[in-house]
Amino acid sequence: MLRTVVRFIVSALVLMFVGFLVPGFGPIGFVNALIAAVVISVLGYLIESLLGKNVSPQARGIVGFITAAVVIYLAQFIVPALKVTVLGALIASLVIGIIDLFVPTELR
Repeated sequence: MLRTVVRFIVSALVLMFVGFLVPGFGPIGFVNALIAAVVISVLGYLIESLLGKNVSPQARGIVGFITAAVVIYLAQFIVPALKVTVLGALIASLVIGIIDLFVPTELR
C-alpha cells in the first residue's frame, strides 16, 4: 500500500515538472497532479487490458509511446485542471518516458 502511495506521489511530481517544462501541457498544482496521476493510471490500465501488454509505455515502442500520449490527452477530459494539446501530449509522453528511465514511476 505504501509503495502505491509513493508511486502516485512520484507520478504527480513528474506531471507537475512536465507541466512547467512542456509547451501545450498546462502547469497544475499537486492535488490536481495527483488526481491526474490516478486517472492516467486507470486509463492506462483499461487500454492495456483491452489491447494487451504490447501497448504499454514499458514496451518502449512507438505503439506504447502513442498510447501514452493518447492516455495523457484523454485525461484532460476527466481532470478539469489539466489542459493538454495533442502536441503537448506527444511531447509529455516523450519527457515522461525519459524521466521514467531515471526515476521509475512503476513498481518493477
